Amino acid sequence: MEMTRTVAALAVAVAVLVSLAGISGAVNVCGVDEDGLTACKPWVTKPCPTDPPPVACCNGLSKADFGCFCNYKNSLVLPSLGIEPNLALALPAKCGLPSAPPC
Repeated sequence: MEMTRTVAALAVAVAVLVSLAGISGAVNVCGVDEDGLTACKPWVTKPCPTDPPPVACCNGLSKADFGCFCNYKNSLVLPSLGIEPNLALALPAKCGLPSAPPC
């Protein structure tokens, strides 16, 4: 149960930050740069590609400060940005990343 919350928190944070990358110029949020955030965006919105996320997305997530992402776990912003929480939840696993620490 705790692992599910951790992954959910990470996914929510990634989705919020990906959306923010499209709004502002140079972005670096929780250790993920604008290129990483932008590269992940199609994989957290519909229609989600069936291909694996690109290296730029996974590399960006691999540098993430997951503790920082936990600050976004209860965000209500996702639906307003077109982010699908279930898609965002699946992203770290699609990148083959290790489990994030619990929030």
